[in-house]
Amino acid sequence: MTQTSENVTWLTQEAYNQLRTELDYLSGPARTEIAKKIEAAREEGDLRENGGYHAAKEEQGKQELRVRQLTQLLEHAKVGEAPADNGVVEPGMVVTIAFDGDEDDTLSFLMASREYASADIETYSPQSPLGSGVNGKKVGENAQYELPNGKSATVKILAAKPYSA
Repeated sequence: MTQTSENVTWLTQEAYNQLRTELDYLSGPARTEIAKKIEAAREEGDLRENGGYHAAKEEQGKQELRVRQLTQLLEHAKVGEAPADNGVVEPGMVVTIAFDGDEDDTLSFLMASREYASADIETYSPQSPLGSGVNGKKVGENAQYELPNGKSATVKILAAKPYSA
């Protein structure tokens, strides 16, 4: 999954379905649940000193923000196939790199949109400095990217395999 142009996000069918399910829940049952929490907190009295009411309103705000994010993401999504297992780094791949000068210092990450981030594996966006540096490179090639301090770093692509949940 990746964002390639202004607002287009490429998703696998699995990722699209997962995000659609989350949106359906948040804009349906979850809205009803939060409305009930807010109503119950209102009935407790003075809203200025009602911690439960303020917490529920904050939760509602976060939930509505997520609904807007998902709605926009899915409106502009293009559904495609998972990337080919051809050793070329592209969105949807688990990439293993070694930092220049230290083949033992490796990092494996999923190159994907932050929407697809999981606790199982670190995720780097294709628009991030590292993501844009390795995108399109083949296993065995070196890639350069700019560090936050303005210097550049070199990494070697050790592996690039399609991600499977």
